[in-house]
Amino acid sequence: MNDVTTEISNLSFEDALKQLEGVVRQLENGDVPLDDSIDLYERGEALRKHCQARLDAAQARIQRIVTDDQGKPVRTEAFDADG
Repeated sequence: MNDVTTEISNLSFEDALKQLEGVVRQLENGDVPLDDSIDLYERGEALRKHCQARLDAAQARIQRIVTDDQGKPVRTEAFDADG
């Protein structure tokens, strides 16, 4: 693992998202030289992957409570974001 990957892996979701937003802003401004843009893009991609992994882990931990006809909890099952 390189230093950048290690540094990103230690970020909270919120901190990584703030940094990703900063990278996107810099790239959108178009004032960054090409070589720096490539470095920023690579950092942005690493931040995006980190954020996605954190979201996936959070979603995997969420459980939905299933109730019977009287509204009593009977079991939990994995949360399905689609339905």
